[in-house]
Amino acid sequence: MPTLRAAGVDVHHVVHGDGRPVIVLHGAGVDHRETEACVEPTFAGLQGWRRIYPDLPGMGRTPAPASLSSADDVLAVLLDLARKVSGGQPVLLVGHSAGAYYARALACRQPELVAGAALICPLLPGARDVPAHHAVPGGSEIGDDGFRDYFVVHTPEMLERYREFVEPAADLVDQEVMQRIGGKWEITGDLPPYPGPALLVAGRRDSTVGWAATADLAQQWPGATLAVLDHAGHALPHEQPELLRALIGEWLARVERTVSG
Repeated sequence: MPTLRAAGVDVHHVVHGDGRPVIVLHGAGVDHRETEACVEPTFAGLQGWRRIYPDLPGMGRTPAPASLSSADDVLAVLLDLARKVSGGQPVLLVGHSAGAYYARALACRQPELVAGAALICPLLPGARDVPAHHAVPGGSEIGDDGFRDYFVVHTPEMLERYREFVEPAADLVDQEVMQRIGGKWEITGDLPPYPGPALLVAGRRDSTVGWAATADLAQQWPGATLAVLDHAGHALPHEQPELLRALIGEWLARVERTVSG
């Protein structure tokens, strides 16, 4: 994996394709492999997009020096990363869970740097009406507690994806860093509405962050498309890949139209 130094941190990342930068941010407790597996199929056959999948600090192969002690510090790293990969043009942001939390903050703080933002099952302050965890009817009693607590679609295919793209990252997570940053997880300061083309996707069965706060955000963002998908929980990118691919494709088209004027 190549490394890019951003705000004093050596950020490991994977890059696919050429063109306008698309920065894809994974959630907590995993690494770039999960979002790469879920988002990269969207770009099959598409030209003009340079997809960048970083490991967030303290996860994967990106270290987190002691100077990183809050979400604000992580945001500073990601802002510097975005500026350095932008090539002088606005970037696109895609984030899942905690990655969407950071993507939202980047888009709101630096809208001139962001051509579009797609937030999938975003971690948001003020989460409300979070449902209890219920699996989709018809599934099997398979996998361990980690799988069954994350996924609501319990099929051999989903278990295979969990074992290939989620579970291996656990050994690479620096738990001390997670506790240090998690103690100051709220990004400080105002986050005005992002005005550009946006996509907000939530799982109706998401027992981690729910979907109501995402719907609230859609009312604040004037360029947002909102989709709440049943038969999907916090692992929505795995559980509803075809719908997610269609939604991201439509969002990319909106970004292209907006950028081209």
